[in-house]
Amino acid sequence: MLVLFETPAGFALFKVLDEGKLDKVEDLWKEFTTSESARKVVELKAFNKFENTSDALSAATLIIDSKPSKGLRKFLQKHCEGETLAVADSKLGNAIKEKLKIDCLHNSALMELMRGLRNQLTELITGLGAQDLGPMSLGLSHSLSRYKLKFSPEKVDTMIIQAIGLLDDLDKELNTYAMRVREWYGWHFPELTKIVTDNIQYAKVVKMMGNRANAVNLDFSEILSDEELETQLKEAAVISMGTEVSDLDLLNIRELCDQVLALSEYRAQLYEYLRSRMNTIAPNLTALVGELVGARLIAHGGSLLNLAKQPGSTIQILGAEKALFRALKTKHSTPKYGLIYHASLIGKASQKHKGKISRSLAAKTALAIRYDALGDGEDNSIGTESRLKLETRLQVLERKELGKSAGSTKGKPKIEVYEKDRKKGAGALTTPAKTYNPAADLVLGQSTEETPKKSELASKKRKHHEAETAPSAEPEEEAIQEDGDQEDRKKKKKKKSKETEETPAVEADGEKKKKKKSKEGEEPAVAASEGEKKKKKKTSDVDGEDVAMQTEASGKKDKKKKKACR
Repeated sequence: MLVLFETPAGFALFKVLDEGKLDKVEDLWKEFTTSESARKVVELKAFNKFENTSDALSAATLIIDSKPSKGLRKFLQKHCEGETLAVADSKLGNAIKEKLKIDCLHNSALMELMRGLRNQLTELITGLGAQDLGPMSLGLSHSLSRYKLKFSPEKVDTMIIQAIGLLDDLDKELNTYAMRVREWYGWHFPELTKIVTDNIQYAKVVKMMGNRANAVNLDFSEILSDEELETQLKEAAVISMGTEVSDLDLLNIRELCDQVLALSEYRAQLYEYLRSRMNTIAPNLTALVGELVGARLIAHGGSLLNLAKQPGSTIQILGAEKALFRALKTKHSTPKYGLIYHASLIGKASQKHKGKISRSLAAKTALAIRYDALGDGEDNSIGTESRLKLETRLQVLERKELGKSAGSTKGKPKIEVYEKDRKKGAGALTTPAKTYNPAADLVLGQSTEETPKKSELASKKRKHHEAETAPSAEPEEEAIQEDGDQEDRKKKKKKKSKETEETPAVEADGEKKKKKKSKEGEEPAVAASEGEKKKKKKTSDVDGEDVAMQTEASGKKDKKKKKACR
């Protein structure tokens, strides 16, 4: 029986000398404690060495997938004719049996034998030392791990990090140079700044025109697409309020314009290079958030592999670390987005839905980055599908908001019918309204409501007539009558209040009539009291007149007596 053993240096075939010892699995490890005892159990029959690291990597990857490589098939056909082959992987044994028609064996005793072979490998294989086996196994493990992670050496994201950094620096420098050109040439032709707003077009116009006096004779149609701008430029050049500059000054200004145009051309080339590298290294990330945002995310994360280790919540706020820690320190709301805010999908969303879309986009971006870094595919199918889903979600959110604002059937609020008094059951009518309970009212002694004008006039005439006919004398009898009248009125009021409490009125009309009657009954009483007061005043006036008459009469008598005495 032969044993197939894989090593970092190649494939080895060992011949089992004593197959009976394989029956005692528990004591098999004792046979491999020393190299001399191990040589009594197995011996090396053949060894197939790998030519280079790529050959070793391809053979190892096929062995992992339980497939024999081309070199292994030739090696086994040469040395395993009519022999039983012991393998460590049962699936590999089945593949060898199907393709090479070699009987294969796999059991627990063979696994114990493999452990013993691994322990005494350097002693059993001549020419393979421990100092050589270590670097071989390390190199093969690194190569194998790269292959398992689908890491391609072409996917070097360092170029992306450097390119996006240089692109940002170029934008700053271009902006600085363009502002310097505008400020410098503005002394000579200040009106040109408002006419030509684009920096590149401004530099081209200045380079072509030079002195503003040359603008009338030049054709700016290749630079300025609009004819109106060209006519405005020529008219403004004639009536410009700028100062005159020398030819040497214009020469330096033109050289600065050359620098601006050269930097702009190089920036366009760099952007195309960055775009191609992003489509090669991270196609799904590029399809989802764009070249610039994707490159900035990779640069901020350090590498594509480091970015793939981050969760979606971290990718969402990547670039807003200062705002995050400031919010945590001051216990305010944390930021909703960082670098991902500049993606086109978030730009399309309204301010109300930017948080939701950024959270969804960050989750999809995390999946796309992991697929780009660790997946074996090189297409952008996942990124395209995710973008379509996010666009659909954004449309649904915007449609809901539009429906609420426009009052559609979906967004219109439901109007509930007030059915408090409706009885249960089909076709039931509403219950009648409850009747008014006058017994719950509090009746006062005197009503404060005004009486009709006719009754007031009648009561005044009656009072005046009684005052004239009543005798002036007998004040004591009137006082007694008044006391009696007041007691009678009180008794009547008590009786009426009792009657109203015992017999509550059901209808509102009857109640109004009773109130009118009570008012009419109380009015004469009030009028009578007022008449009595007037009578008292009149009697007092009459008494005063009598006293005055008596004094006058007595005075006349005294005068007569005095005259008679004289």
